[in-house]
Amino acid sequence: MTNPPTLQPVRGEPGRPLYELVRDAVRDAIDKGQFNPGDRLPSTKVLSQTLGVSLVTVHRALQELVAAGVLRRGQGRGTFVHESYAEPEHRTSSMRIGIVFHTEASLADSYHGQIMEGVRRGAEHVGADIVLLRYGEDWRNECQGYIYVNPFKDQLDHSPRFGKQESPDSERPPTMVVGARTVQASVGCVDTDNVAMADAAVQHLYDLGHRRIAFVGGQSVLTNNVDRLAGYRNACQRLGILTDPTREICAPGWQLDEPGLERVTAMLRDEDTPTAIFAAGYYFALNVYTAASRLGLSVPDDLSVVGVDDPPSAVHLSPALTTMRQPLTEVGKAAVVELLSKVSGRGPLPRLTLDADLIIRESTARLRDDRPAVSTRRTAGVKS
Repeated sequence: MTNPPTLQPVRGEPGRPLYELVRDAVRDAIDKGQFNPGDRLPSTKVLSQTLGVSLVTVHRALQELVAAGVLRRGQGRGTFVHESYAEPEHRTSSMRIGIVFHTEASLADSYHGQIMEGVRRGAEHVGADIVLLRYGEDWRNECQGYIYVNPFKDQLDHSPRFGKQESPDSERPPTMVVGARTVQASVGCVDTDNVAMADAAVQHLYDLGHRRIAFVGGQSVLTNNVDRLAGYRNACQRLGILTDPTREICAPGWQLDEPGLERVTAMLRDEDTPTAIFAAGYYFALNVYTAASRLGLSVPDDLSVVGVDDPPSAVHLSPALTTMRQPLTEVGKAAVVELLSKVSGRGPLPRLTLDADLIIRESTARLRDDRPAVSTRRTAGVKS
């Protein structure tokens, strides 16, 4: 096939690698019908001369399109537009998304694992590539958008584009935050309503007759930790439940270390031991089970427990765990879809809030008649 005259030399753009411009120019020509499914593209040498770039740049651009499913290569025969490219379900975006986790995140935590699964599904749906950014830095400047998973408050103050001066907020690359709130005006976010989720957990325990309800969760470095503690306190205040700072145990990570576990054990050994605990994370719920077992307490006969997140193992615990099930997979997928919409020029990034569902199992039960519902020891009120 001869070189179509409509392909013009590419012009460099600040902040964008040249191979991306070549990739987009070739794909645009395909989308405009200058090359049809099954057509053979001009040789790398011809494209290099026409577009005014090096052979290496053209080769990298074509590799990107092959990886995205736009092109296919035949051994010794050349490069062709993929026959399935015209079918809507096979169209791909050629988008590359950078994923940034905070330093204390662990994919062993079901929370992050489910969000990552949602991101994977979303990327598969739109034909995007996922890049896990080491130290949160896109030093190759190869991503068109970024997803920050439950970031620390100061993470969004720094650009992931390594070596670049910080751009004004209005020029920030398309960025979505998942699993957290953000005050950055130009950054979108998708999160669960963590305040309402904690409120619903406390309400469930209250409806079962519990009035001494403790909190075990993460420290307030992350916004979902802040919101879950605030929701717990708000619910207690709304329901007239006296609270005590000694019944709020917060850990620095996503589970308790041994000193934290000892604090929970000591709380459960107290004369005014809680009759129920809202564990603001799945592994925190497992920690509460461990502390109860050390003291010979039975869940739920002696202690009711509500956790957060609902991995498959929750139903296999003994007893099966009552949880607030977050739509984490949907959160991750929505972030990818909204990023693609922004990169494609289809409006601003949204701020979406999804609801958690209360999944009632055997770890919560009505307060036994032989246990006092209200503490006889004076407690300090905590205002939210």
